[in-house]
Amino acid sequence: MRIAQFTPGAGDNTYCENCLRDAALVGALRKLGHEVLMVPLYLPLRVDEGEQLSNAPIFFGGINVYLQQQSAIFRKTPRWIDRIFDLKKLLEWASGRSEMVNADVLGQTTISMLQGEYGRQVKELERLVRWLNKKENRPDIVCLSNVLLAGMAGRIRQTTGTPVVCLLQDEDKFLNELASPYNQQAWEILCERARDIDAFISVSNYYADVMKERLKLRDSQVYVVYPGISLEHYKPAETKPRIPTIGFLSQMSSDKGLEILVDAFVIIKRNEKLKNARLHIAGGYNVKDRDFMKSIEQKLSEHGLLKDVQIMLNFGYKEKKEFLQKLSVLSVPEKHQSAYGLYLIEALATGVPVVEPATGVFTEILEQTGGGLLYKPNEAAKLAETIENLLIDTDYAERLGSEGRVSVFENFNVKNSAEEMASIFMKTVKNFSENDYA
Repeated sequence: MRIAQFTPGAGDNTYCENCLRDAALVGALRKLGHEVLMVPLYLPLRVDEGEQLSNAPIFFGGINVYLQQQSAIFRKTPRWIDRIFDLKKLLEWASGRSEMVNADVLGQTTISMLQGEYGRQVKELERLVRWLNKKENRPDIVCLSNVLLAGMAGRIRQTTGTPVVCLLQDEDKFLNELASPYNQQAWEILCERARDIDAFISVSNYYADVMKERLKLRDSQVYVVYPGISLEHYKPAETKPRIPTIGFLSQMSSDKGLEILVDAFVIIKRNEKLKNARLHIAGGYNVKDRDFMKSIEQKLSEHGLLKDVQIMLNFGYKEKKEFLQKLSVLSVPEKHQSAYGLYLIEALATGVPVVEPATGVFTEILEQTGGGLLYKPNEAAKLAETIENLLIDTDYAERLGSEGRVSVFENFNVKNSAEEMASIFMKTVKNFSENDYA
């Protein structure tokens, strides 16, 4: 089967769960013998696998999307001019420009992209469908990385006669946080655009229920496939960490609750038994989070704890594995209900127990894996108390980590995820053909 996977690039060195999920899926599908075109959107793809996964030109380059949103002139420029703005170096530079992600620009651009053929980036959409229609590129099915790309679906189906499936993961956070009135407008347009998508695949049962309600989807339209990881790359540390070490692995932002973990760390350090505890933070941050990270460092400095904290700004595939092996426990205390936590699976695969808020998917994942503890969300004191239990009772922590690792190896292998995905893809193609949607 030939599959076209459309994945937006993060463009910066942050822990992007969608990027990592898509990269692992594409690699596993190729190993199963499927031909996969991994098509980058907006910004270059950065993943931590050594293999070069992207094998297509970039579409909807971030600079062109921005310029076409702001000025009618750039909606008519020839491709040779647009091509200049799609150069990798320029796109990487643009990813750090704050004016391209301010609230109004982001809201207006989101609406325009969801409008698809009626939006201001229609020139980019037409270029994409022309490329897909070439004989050497035409896929059997198109897979969109998230529902924010739904504006492309109708035109793709109409011009290529190809069904479209869409993955679902945490889009509600982005949409709900858009400035008013763009947030409400975006949800309304999405409810309409969802009709152009043949099947949806959610990362969890929790999130499937959320999006079925928000997009008015039928049960038969939505599948659930837990994203997997390449398990052979994850090994526990040969010896337990000598120093109690708490880890954070995600984008360093307020949404991910990093300040809650820092507040909990301040409390933990008051415990005489844990006065030598350390906090390791990884996952990177983008231009919007710079002031937030300055405030985090200021708080740690005020408490005299900056020397006990390691903040990793740049980390690759090898560094991430070493980072996980040094941890006693991992916690990403997200403030809002989350659809999935890839960092949980990565930590548990390394034998590291986790502590997460009792919200969203975390209850679902920890019930399934038994690899950690839940606490009352958004309360630093409760988080500190729960982490302390694991740092002091190391035998208990080791049992949780071991149990979680066994469960992850049984249930979160990316090969199994790819097989489930391929089965859904083939079923969707069959239904599409039988109903003569093309």
